[in-house]
Amino acid sequence: GWQASMKSGSLSYILQCNRLPVQLVSQVRVYTSNGQKKDLGSEDKNGSTAEETLHKVGTGRKDTTNAGQKQSFLKEPIQVKVKAVLKKREYGPKYTQNNFITGVRAINEFCLKSSDLDQLRKIKRRSPHDDTETFTVYLRSDVEAKSLEVWGSPEALARERKRRKEAEIKYRENLFRNQRLLREYKEFFGNTKPRSSAAAMFFKGPGKVVMVAICINGLNFFFKLLAWVYTGSASMFSEAIHSLADTCNQALLALGISQSARTPDPSHPYGFTNMRYIASLISGVGIFMMGAGLSWYHGIMGLLHPHPIESLLWAYCILAGSLVSEGATLLVAINEIRRSARAKGLSFYQYVVQSRDPSTNVVLLEDAAAVLSVAVAATCMGLTSLTGNPYYDSVGSLGVGTLLGTVSAFLIYTNTEALLGRSIQPEQLQRLTELLESDPVVRAIHDVKATDMGMSKVRFKAEVDFDGRVVTRSYLEKQDIEQLLQEIQQVKTLEELEAFMLKHGENIIDTLGAEVDRLEKDLKQRNPDVRHVDLEIL
Repeated sequence: GWQASMKSGSLSYILQCNRLPVQLVSQVRVYTSNGQKKDLGSEDKNGSTAEETLHKVGTGRKDTTNAGQKQSFLKEPIQVKVKAVLKKREYGPKYTQNNFITGVRAINEFCLKSSDLDQLRKIKRRSPHDDTETFTVYLRSDVEAKSLEVWGSPEALARERKRRKEAEIKYRENLFRNQRLLREYKEFFGNTKPRSSAAAMFFKGPGKVVMVAICINGLNFFFKLLAWVYTGSASMFSEAIHSLADTCNQALLALGISQSARTPDPSHPYGFTNMRYIASLISGVGIFMMGAGLSWYHGIMGLLHPHPIESLLWAYCILAGSLVSEGATLLVAINEIRRSARAKGLSFYQYVVQSRDPSTNVVLLEDAAAVLSVAVAATCMGLTSLTGNPYYDSVGSLGVGTLLGTVSAFLIYTNTEALLGRSIQPEQLQRLTELLESDPVVRAIHDVKATDMGMSKVRFKAEVDFDGRVVTRSYLEKQDIEQLLQEIQQVKTLEELEAFMLKHGENIIDTLGAEVDRLEKDLKQRNPDVRHVDLEIL
């Protein structure tokens, strides 16, 4: 029924009634459906008071006056405005009617030829690649229809797909044999291919440092081994093992550098740059097992079973030569790190601790440990020759082992941190965030993640809240406003309105995609370390 609202002083009453709302303040006013109002004084024409009149309204008494009012209320019908909405379209669990597909996928997945695609509708779309602006795609429904026309039935298409899959598996099985035959052919007739980029990496930068270290440590191992055989010194044995471990580890670093130069493939879309960190991590473990472990073992055995040492003259000469050679390699590594740190705007200490270049870091720490261990071994051997006590020599072996264990622990920690995917420096992350937030199209960014992928390669990800008004204005600035206004004026039906909104809605979404590409390109240009950018629309 109708709601009757009455106010009298500070009291309010709400009563159920079959008439229009009635208010009572100092007098009763009846509002009709046509906007007219009828005032009732303190008393009506029959001498009734306002309270009695109110009582009549509340109880629904059928007197003559109320009957007349009711007839006046029903003179005009009540009009109700119905909201017009589009019927919701059900697309189903799998809808691919409007999907686009590239020519390469159409040929591979539907077993077509390039000539078959010439008869289909071609659509120019914005390219996801940086080197091209647009590329050609096809409607998936057209490609499916063309494949059925070519092959006759879905069963025949499935059989052709199965046959090609089996041929691909057979080709992969024979690939290794073909590569081996190709290597044998090159070895027999000579390889005239230009020098690869992987080989060129060993003539500059970290590759050059590693190759110099391999040559020097290999010679040091040979001469230290001869000195140990001649003297039987535990410290000299530790030094020989140390040089052998350094040579093997640096050969492993060279393998990591060559593998990191491989181009990305479908199985490894982000490349193989982490191979340097993996090689450095294994190198750290090798230093701990071979260098520290054997040095500790030989030192403990010397303490438990001491034996006199022969002439140490040759040992001193070899240690002096080793000190000069290791020092030269150390200087090469220091100069390379200084140059790289200066290019990145970092200090020497920050560059080493952050493990920006793991291969050079390993050479630096190994050669620094080698120089210190030579000094420790020479000191302990000198004390043994002066006092005749072989325990000093065994203590020197333990000292060299402890030094190598410390270096290996540092290498294992820094390379593990790099492989786990640590974040970039807060200052650099703040610069990237401010660059995005300063753009007019961005309202806010959330869930920002910037991961150091190794070798000065950063992957940046953020949830971006775009300003739809700015995106729409960017779209309108590229349109003919007069023509757009004419299209709006021609819209008369719901079907025409739907077609108009679908057309321009798709174009606005394309404009939003272009804005995302622009932001990603700006981030990469202003920050060369950022190689991969993932901006997700919030």
